[in-house]
Amino acid sequence: MIKTLKTNHGTVTLPSFFPDGTLGVVRGVDSIDLENAQVEGLVINTFHLMTNKIDQKIKKFKGIHGFMNWQRSVITDSGGFQVMSLVHDHPEMGKISDQGITFKWNGEKILLTPEKSIEFQLKLGTDIAIVLDDCVRPEMGLEDQKKSVERTISWAKRSKTEFDLLASQGTSGKAKPLLFSVVQGGNNKKLRKYCAEELIQIGFDGYCFGGFPVQNGKFLSEIVGYVAKLLPDDKPKYALGVGKPENIVECVQFGYQIFDCVIPTREARHQKLYIHEGKSYSNINIGRGIYVQDKNPISKNCDCHTCKNFSRAYLHHLFKIKDSSAFRLATIHNLRFYSMLMEALK
Repeated sequence: MIKTLKTNHGTVTLPSFFPDGTLGVVRGVDSIDLENAQVEGLVINTFHLMTNKIDQKIKKFKGIHGFMNWQRSVITDSGGFQVMSLVHDHPEMGKISDQGITFKWNGEKILLTPEKSIEFQLKLGTDIAIVLDDCVRPEMGLEDQKKSVERTISWAKRSKTEFDLLASQGTSGKAKPLLFSVVQGGNNKKLRKYCAEELIQIGFDGYCFGGFPVQNGKFLSEIVGYVAKLLPDDKPKYALGVGKPENIVECVQFGYQIFDCVIPTREARHQKLYIHEGKSYSNINIGRGIYVQDKNPISKNCDCHTCKNFSRAYLHHLFKIKDSSAFRLATIHNLRFYSMLMEALK
C-alpha cells in the first residue's frame, strides 16, 4: 500500500484529509491558516466554480492555485455529486442522459458532459481530477442503479480519452495531473464489482468509493469495506465524502487513504469542536454556558493557533456576540484536529 502521493504541488502523505473549499475558499479561513493547520490539500467543486465562471476570473493567475494563494495540492470534484443532490433528488432541476447532465440553474440551462468536466478541471490547474460519474443514493432501485453504473463506466472512458488528449497538450514540461475514477453501484455488491473491474481495465491513477455512504443515518461499513477490497493496493483509494472521525478510522483500516468532507468546517461554525484524548477523541459545544469562565484551551493536546492563544471562555464569548472571528478560530482548531488525526493514523 502506498504511503505518499506525488502531485504537481507537493507530496501528500497518506492517509490525508482534504477539507472542502467548494468555491475556491474554505469558509472563514485563508491559505495561511490552512497551512498552519497542517492541511495538505483542498477539494474544490467543478460544477459550482463553473456556474461562477471562475475560469474567466483566474486567467491572469495561471490557475486556481495562484488565485487562492494556495501552493499545496488541489483535488477537483467532477460535479458528479451534484448529479445526485440537484437532479436525482430534485428532477425539476435538470435532466440526465447518456450525453451528460443538463442543470437548470439560475434561469439557465447548463450542460455538463464528461468532456466539459475534464476540460474545466484542467483549466483550473488541478492536481487530481475526478471523472464525471452518475452519483446515486444507495436506496435507489436496482434498474436505476444499473443505469448509473453503465453511465459511470461510459463517462469514465470518455473522460480518460479527453484527459489524455488535453493534458498532453497543456503540460508544458510539467507532469500531467492525476486522474481518478469513481466506483458506483449502491449497496449491490455485484454492481460494485462489475463497475470496479471495468474502471480498472480502463486504467486510472486512483479509485474512489462513490455514492452516498450513509443510509437511514447509518454508515454503510459493509459496502464501503467491500469496495476497498476490489481496488488495487498500488493505487490510492479515496473515500469520497467520508468525514466523521470514527468513519475515517474505520475506512483507514479498510485501506482508504484520502478523505474529504464539510464536517470539520461546518461543525466549527455550529460551535461543535473536536478534542483529542490520547488515542480517542470527543467533542464539545462551545456555546454551552459551562464554558463562560473556562480558562482552558479547547484541547490541551492541540497545538493549533486557537488553542495556543485563546481560552474556551473567549471562544464562547465570540460566538455569543456573533463576531466573525469565532468562525475562523473554531475552524482552525477543527482542521488541526483532523490533520492530527491523519498523523496518528499514518
